Amino acid sequence: MSSNHKSESLQGAAPIHHADSASTHKVVAYQDAQAYEMRHQALASIDQAKFGWFHVKACLVAGVGFFTDSYDIFAINLCSLIMGYVYYADAPGTAANTTPTKIDMWVKGATQLGCIVGQFGFGYLADRLGRKRIYGVELVIIIVCTLGGAFAGTTARGLSVYWILFIWRFVLGIGIGGDYPVSAIITSEFATTKNRGAMIAAVFAMQGFGIVAAAIVAIVVLACFKGAVDGDQLMLDYVWRIIMGLGAVPGLVALYFRLTIPETPRYTLDVEKNAQRAAADVHKTLGAGDGQALLPPTNAQPIQAQPDRPTWTEFYHHFKHWRNLRVLVGTTVTWFALDVAFYGINLNSSIILNAIGFAGTGTPYHALLKNAGGNIILNLLGTLPGYWVTVFTIDRLGRRTIQFIGFTVLLVLFCILGFAYHQILDKSVAAFIVLFTLAQFFQNFGPNTTTFIIPAEAFPTRFRSTCHGISAACGKVGAVVAQLGFFQLKDRGGKNAFIPQLIQIFALFMLIGLIFTWFVPETKGKSLEELSDE
Repeated sequence: MSSNHKSESLQGAAPIHHADSASTHKVVAYQDAQAYEMRHQALASIDQAKFGWFHVKACLVAGVGFFTDSYDIFAINLCSLIMGYVYYADAPGTAANTTPTKIDMWVKGATQLGCIVGQFGFGYLADRLGRKRIYGVELVIIIVCTLGGAFAGTTARGLSVYWILFIWRFVLGIGIGGDYPVSAIITSEFATTKNRGAMIAAVFAMQGFGIVAAAIVAIVVLACFKGAVDGDQLMLDYVWRIIMGLGAVPGLVALYFRLTIPETPRYTLDVEKNAQRAAADVHKTLGAGDGQALLPPTNAQPIQAQPDRPTWTEFYHHFKHWRNLRVLVGTTVTWFALDVAFYGINLNSSIILNAIGFAGTGTPYHALLKNAGGNIILNLLGTLPGYWVTVFTIDRLGRRTIQFIGFTVLLVLFCILGFAYHQILDKSVAAFIVLFTLAQFFQNFGPNTTTFIIPAEAFPTRFRSTCHGISAACGKVGAVVAQLGFFQLKDRGGKNAFIPQLIQIFALFMLIGLIFTWFVPETKGKSLEELSDE
């Protein structure tokens, strides 16, 4: 935010009316100075605090949400496969036991469409109403819709189980989308300057565990139903519902902690204009050792003005200046470019699974078991290591540096895979697997993580959540382009015939991401107020 907002925040206290106007001015001046000093000390206490239990708790509370998000998103891939054996068991020829491509595409894409709505909507609401007031609402939506989807069924007339599931998954996406800006901002605003990157990255990295957990749960549930499924494959109807429904469990565990987390002191100071409550919250969350000095005397005059909620007019006036707008352009375009390739490159997963002997062949039980096991291997090879290498290096290397490295390496890898696709597959499937795994690694040790972190740091407190939501929503538009657009192009000219050209297109998007990374600032080692000129 500009220095104008800083001056506004210093005029926080309502004057105490005295007959002598000179005395009134002295009181106001004293309260202004006291409010400024309290704000300065509160922010310094947060930025310079020792990493402690509250920081671990904040990461876990936010991270469990992302674990649940990724579980739900990945579980639908497995559930859609299973549903094919239930609802298309009697389909003719090669269509048997397979969910039709368009139905599969829309059931999976429903969540991404909902995410766009949730990211933008919750991002705005967290700035307008406060982080605490809406934190937990998105998790309630996720829990209800996860359970609702697990009990989806065909109506007597009109709507099939897939349409009902589409509706539940769309609303689920709104909850998942809302988790992005709110969790990122809460973690960022409570984090220390030294460890802020690692904390936000650790929250985001929980997605990797959620993906693996969904596959493990699928294997366990399938094993429990092995005898029943071998006797009657329609018993798989229980399997996909249990897998999907269990996704609500981690959300239920985290719900209480989300609903009781305090408002971030930065929002309390800069939007609600309540310096004393912010000081008390810092003392409560960080402990007496870090926050005791912030507490005002019990007989002190209240240091509070009317809340100053952000407006769209104010948003416009802030971002009409290119130096502010270029950051938002950078975060939105880089996230969009990354997600086109991030979701599109998974079109090659079936090739990799086939190469390592985990293609879905054989009886329904064995085919589904192999698919789940193969996906665990793929994620352990590239996805999880990429996430956690970022966690342990981001506060040393910097966000912008890692994003440059990631986009550059991905540009090279996609050029190789795209222009030499058939030559590599014909000569060495092992080489193709290595290149594919490296691409997954550098997506996560790279822009997939940094595009989530930078928008949580680079904007003023008043617009931080809105800007993160806008950036994330643009990313999900890229995901929709990949899942609903490019997915239909991959079989142009024959089965998987157009994949090499799609990978070449992904390389172009990596070049776009690389160029627009120049628009975003390096946020390493700087306080949020330094970054936004507050």
